[in-house]
Amino acid sequence: MSLNETTINIPAEDIANIFGQFDHNIKLIERALNITVVPRNEGIKIIGDTVNVKSASNVFEQLIQLAKRGNQIDEQRVGYLLSLLEEHKENRVIELDSDCICHTITGKPVKPKTLGQKQYVDEIRKQMIVFGIGPAGTGKTYLAMAMAITAFKNEEVNRIILTRPAIEAGEKLGFLPGDLQSKIDPYLRPLYDALYQIMGAESFQRNMEKGLIEVAPLAYMRGRTLDNAFIILDEAQNTTPAQMKMFLTRIGFGSKVVITGDATQKDLAPGTKSGLDVALRVLRNVEGIGICRLQSTDVVRHPLVQRIVKAYEAYENKNSSGNQKGKNNDRRK
Repeated sequence: MSLNETTINIPAEDIANIFGQFDHNIKLIERALNITVVPRNEGIKIIGDTVNVKSASNVFEQLIQLAKRGNQIDEQRVGYLLSLLEEHKENRVIELDSDCICHTITGKPVKPKTLGQKQYVDEIRKQMIVFGIGPAGTGKTYLAMAMAITAFKNEEVNRIILTRPAIEAGEKLGFLPGDLQSKIDPYLRPLYDALYQIMGAESFQRNMEKGLIEVAPLAYMRGRTLDNAFIILDEAQNTTPAQMKMFLTRIGFGSKVVITGDATQKDLAPGTKSGLDVALRVLRNVEGIGICRLQSTDVVRHPLVQRIVKAYEAYENKNSSGNQKGKNNDRRK
């Protein structure tokens, strides 16, 4: 193995951002690519195998471009950029950064952070109905909410309707105090959180009072026709086939629908079929419907969440293959 080295200039104002706290980002790149990074007066020197030095140079060039655009360089972003090296797609991170959906109330831009999220956003723009399927932390609900608020502000739709099935996550909450809204609010809290962050509490309350934003449990959709609305059905893995069919047949003219769900986190009673699973099989070839499957690599929460998702995937795959072997042995007997 022949050692090679190269020098990369980094603008002084971006060094702290790119290096990370206690040089955490640098250490992450060094471990992943088996190279050594030596800080210099105006940048860094990269030492290592020729191929790895070239890969590291590409990573740093992309990080410099991202930093120049005002992005915070964190562990998730560096890790995702390193994962793109294997597919030779590292140059596409700038394409992601160019797609700004909207801004939060504090002025922070909302953008897709992975290629999977970019495909998801593009499908929402293109199709009338989109299924966003993936594990926790992939931004399914948040990005759908950002697209809904953008469409509402641009007057592409007259109202936003947010709904999810009111099912406890493996717990019995009993009788909650208060009026009807107080009883259903705990189930819908994640939707409120995204709305407050992007739209602001005052704007949300004002539009809610006018009936332009509606947050309601799925059962309240029965018997309605939803025209000129952006409709988001969250936690769709907890619908029954009858509920999902009911929901899909509510959609009227000028509406756009996003259905999000995680097939690995069902809270339905044992033996109950998921309406999401059935819908994906029934509708996979229907024109005007997009299906986007986000992966563990699209998780944009703390990197530990990504590792947890991968560990559960490996565990469940191992169990399912073991169960299949058991069934095959039983058949032979």
